[in-house]
Amino acid sequence: MASYTAQVAKSHKKFNSALSKAETRQACLKAYYNHKKEHERLLKSHLKEELSQTNRKKSTIPRK
Repeated sequence: MASYTAQVAKSHKKFNSALSKAETRQACLKAYYNHKKEHERLLKSHLKEELSQTNRKKSTIPRK
């Protein structure tokens, strides 16, 4: 699986390409909302991975 930053860069490149090809206001909005949906999906999975990583580290530290 590619890194989060690589996936975001790919998403932004796709968005910029779609935006430059858009010839109507509706096409511009569609490009934006598709990008937003993809970005939120990527962020959600990224934060889930970071939380599990944090919990793994936390479980190795003894309680006081």
